[in-house]
Amino acid sequence: MGEKAVHTALYRDYGLGDSHAPSDCKMDPQAGACRSPGYYTALWETRIFSIAVKLAEHTKLDAAKIHFWTWTETNLICEFLFQIIRKALTEEKQVSTKTSAADLVTETDHFVENLIISALKEKFPSHRFIAEESTAAGSKCILTDSPTWIIDPVDGTCNFVHRFPTVAVSIGFAVNKELEFGVIYHCTEERLYTGRRGQGAFCNDKRLQVSKETDISKALILTEIGPKRDPATLKLFLGNIERLLKAQAHGVRVIGSSTLALCHLASGAADAYYQFGLHCWDLAAATVIIREAGGTVIDTSGGPLDLMSCRVIAAGTREMAMFIAQKIQTIYYRRDDEN
Repeated sequence: MGEKAVHTALYRDYGLGDSHAPSDCKMDPQAGACRSPGYYTALWETRIFSIAVKLAEHTKLDAAKIHFWTWTETNLICEFLFQIIRKALTEEKQVSTKTSAADLVTETDHFVENLIISALKEKFPSHRFIAEESTAAGSKCILTDSPTWIIDPVDGTCNFVHRFPTVAVSIGFAVNKELEFGVIYHCTEERLYTGRRGQGAFCNDKRLQVSKETDISKALILTEIGPKRDPATLKLFLGNIERLLKAQAHGVRVIGSSTLALCHLASGAADAYYQFGLHCWDLAAATVIIREAGGTVIDTSGGPLDLMSCRVIAAGTREMAMFIAQKIQTIYYRRDDEN
């Protein structure tokens, strides 16, 4: 079964389509009747986005009234995304490239992005959206003061294509250019990372806390390569790793997913992260989570974070972040808002 057929099957299995053939109906054990696909469409969309919708509504009205996620509520979005990614991981995929041969996209990226945006647009028609595949297709990537959803439908697409199980869905939300909350779902391990400004950060129901390591010789550092593969960029990338190892960093790791690497930092499993060439949709949700876990997120120059600059250093302590900023050399990428 190809990837398109997988999506068709998912629509059928979960009632997320508009086919009215009797074979597409599902028996509702409580109602004792065949429910139409439209019934399940409404049911799943309500469940999947209930918590994000609640947060956005409260943010718009009164930030003080926002109630944080509970595992019962967030499990609803997890369940469906888990089914999509898990099933698609095992199937043949239609893969395309974007900016380079290493910058991949699949039908699942488009499927998940369209699902998220369509449901949120119905609830919030005045809100703006910045999403990876829409931007690749030509949509403007400009952050304004308007309420804005910042979405990466499948982070770790190369991992996804190779069935390497480090894949995530990331949804961030900003108002007045201020990041308000973030949700990152590690699809293959059913871990939901959440952060809300001023309310803390959690993985499922466990509060997150960054490490407070300041000694580079005891630090595990994470990074990602970025989409460029030209000789000059690779030389700079490898040179940065060499500089950190010569500074006696305990280790440097690449896992293929910026959002999950940043979640590992937020959980205290790693001590720092840096990258050139990531995008605002890789960073938005994770920034809230790290800050709420007690960490620091800055520009690679050592200055304040610029979400559109395509570069970042994050660490459990400002001392560690500044140490890395002094060691690494800049790899230049065009800004997201210049595309």
